[in-house]
Amino acid sequence: MFSLCLLGLALLAGCSKKENTNEEQGTSPSSETKPAATSAPIDPATAATVKGAVTFEGTAPKPQKIDMSQDAACKGNNTSETIIADGGKLANVFVYVKEGLGDRTFDVPKNSATIDQKGCQYHPHVLGVMTGQNIEIRNDDDTTHNIHPTPKDNREWNESQPPKAAALEKTFAREEVMLPVKCNQHPWMKMYVNVVKSPFFAVTGSDGKYEIKGLPPGDYTLAFVHEKLGEQDQKVTLAAKDTKTVDQTFKQ
Repeated sequence: MFSLCLLGLALLAGCSKKENTNEEQGTSPSSETKPAATSAPIDPATAATVKGAVTFEGTAPKPQKIDMSQDAACKGNNTSETIIADGGKLANVFVYVKEGLGDRTFDVPKNSATIDQKGCQYHPHVLGVMTGQNIEIRNDDDTTHNIHPTPKDNREWNESQPPKAAALEKTFAREEVMLPVKCNQHPWMKMYVNVVKSPFFAVTGSDGKYEIKGLPPGDYTLAFVHEKLGEQDQKVTLAAKDTKTVDQTFKQ
């Protein structure tokens, strides 16, 4: 009887050792190696361009007046920037390549993006940057501002900046579209930072136009995002050295 017990224990130990060996050798399906990201340069001889215009359908709401009377130093353009549609052309739409770049990685730009506080408003109203890109925040006003991003996926911070003070240097580590930035001193001040992992983005100007250059040939999904009107997506296929026009229309 004692011999049978010893035999059973030996068999159990052998099975256990075999299972452990399999796990150590990575035979489990969950341990499969993921394909590595690529940072191979894009051949400029094959690079493509997508461009177009964003329009607003219908009658655009009149810009709302802003009461800046709480601070005598605020002498800016006292109208809101929520929806700016001049002649049907929609400004402040963030356009970016949402899908199609696969595992490509891109170098962080060495140049800084800029946010200026002037006339107690943020300039620009909508900004695009890459993850990790430096953002230089200036205060050209004769009053103190309090810059306060309220992100969902990035670190929140809240920092005061006296008049004509040295620029603040900030970065955002994670992708996030339409990240709100406000000023606690002046509640009407608001802007949006868009953080993406590629350099393929643009913000429409007052003419509603955008242009994204340097894309490798491929199938892409373009996202058009507005702070109040939401997001609309379109697919586009770009051949080598291609230039295609992709327009988009928003309405309330």
